Amino acid sequence: MEGEGGAWKQCDEDITLNNPLLSEHEGNQISGSGLPNNVITTTSFLKTCFNGLNALTGIGILSVPYALASGGWLSLALLFSIATIAFYTGLLMKRCMEKHSNIKIFPDIGELAFGKTGRYIVSISMYTELYLVSTGFLILEGDNLSNLFPIGEFQVVGLSICAKQFFVVLVALIILPTIWLDNLSLLSYVSASGVFASVIIILSISWTATFDGIGFHQKGDIVNWNGIPTTVSLYAFCYCAHPIFPTLYNSMSNKHQFSIVLIVCFVLTTIGYASMAIIGYLMFGSKVESQVTLNLPLNKISSKIAIYTTLVNPISKFALMATPIINALKDLLPRTYKNIRVTNIFVSTVFIISNVIVALSVPFFGSLMSLVGAFLSVTASVLLPCLCYLKIFGTYRKFGFETMTIVMIVLVAIVMEISGTYISIVEIVQNL
Repeated sequence: MEGEGGAWKQCDEDITLNNPLLSEHEGNQISGSGLPNNVITTTSFLKTCFNGLNALTGIGILSVPYALASGGWLSLALLFSIATIAFYTGLLMKRCMEKHSNIKIFPDIGELAFGKTGRYIVSISMYTELYLVSTGFLILEGDNLSNLFPIGEFQVVGLSICAKQFFVVLVALIILPTIWLDNLSLLSYVSASGVFASVIIILSISWTATFDGIGFHQKGDIVNWNGIPTTVSLYAFCYCAHPIFPTLYNSMSNKHQFSIVLIVCFVLTTIGYASMAIIGYLMFGSKVESQVTLNLPLNKISSKIAIYTTLVNPISKFALMATPIINALKDLLPRTYKNIRVTNIFVSTVFIISNVIVALSVPFFGSLMSLVGAFLSVTASVLLPCLCYLKIFGTYRKFGFETMTIVMIVLVAIVMEISGTYISIVEIVQNL
């Protein structure tokens, strides 16, 4: 049986490739997580759970109170629904990976389903999402640092620079040496602190409310229909780790346990997100900012712990987000320039300069993350896994319960994507 583009053939009960998914050169580049493949070793069930939690927990935890405030208390049901859908599409990806052992990264699944076209679509979606998330890191750092240190506007070479712009550039300069590194194995361990950082943030903010005088006095709204698209987009952004699921799967010593890993990661992550959303909304109500740390009183130790933890975590993770894109850009260069140290420094520097330009041009954290969630996270974490699964397994030819379920998810995802993307773009344009 010949597949899309003639790239796949059925041989007995196994699937083989006329050409390998990854060439030897590509296989030595990077995995979907941004880590070099040669530093990824077989990992235990517990370590994979930890890595999965680190992938799913991130800066989204700061925006969930704002998401809940946008949609009202009933929108918590949407958080659990999106978590369930994201978990299910993770299982669909696992089945696709079980179909062929050569699948190493997310674009491989796209190629297995739709040939080179599928690979390009998945790659573009994944890299664009990583780019905008890394840009969001700079915006987040600029917001919180300017809140901590409200310096006045000053002039540089005739240009007026405000505190937020200054701190965005400063953080970019601090991050720059980390993305010059060729071996990110050390940074991968540093970024694992993300799980603990999320716990520290929740506990610190809870302490601020309980013991530092803020309390949980806001009642909030039952539902705010106008804010539902923004709410859905931000919730979707919280579950955008699907591009690295193939890396986690392939790193496991016992791959049959990956379904349990997904259950553990999604349950614990959703508990964390729901807790942070409820705590933040009860503390600040409709006045909660797109980053809940911006609401915290700066004269409290617990607040400072939460804010400083928020600041350190993105810096440690930035290089891991940037590396897949930087390596993809280097692959576009002539072969003689690909492995030169100067090339890596040049491409990395150009990349972060472009991040700074975008961060200064679209300095609205909530709107940008909403756009990423609506357009890219929904695409990468819901639409593409569903469509690839239907094509790889030929499920679309049958009208069973599974097919109907997946089709319904796809239709809901399309509505989420269109409405959320439109509203996010309108908000960004209105605030420019």
